[in-house]
Amino acid sequence: ETGSEDIDILPNGLAFISSGLKYPGVQSLAPDKPGEIFLMDLNEDKPRAVELRISRGFDLASFNPHGISTYID
Repeated sequence: ETGSEDIDILPNGLAFISSGLKYPGVQSLAPDKPGEIFLMDLNEDKPRAVELRISRGFDLASFNPHGISTYID
């Protein structure tokens, strides 16, 4: 609903998508909704974005993701 800010696709076809970026002074479609991270498996016939749960103790109310990147060890 609020659009995606960035996407990072792993070699195995899993895509991580950040959403919910808000800029001061710019109208937001969902001003009271915190940011989110979604996972999409691009190997599926009909891929769909699934919201990832964020750990307890994380300040979700102020989560405002700008970009995303992954590290493979």
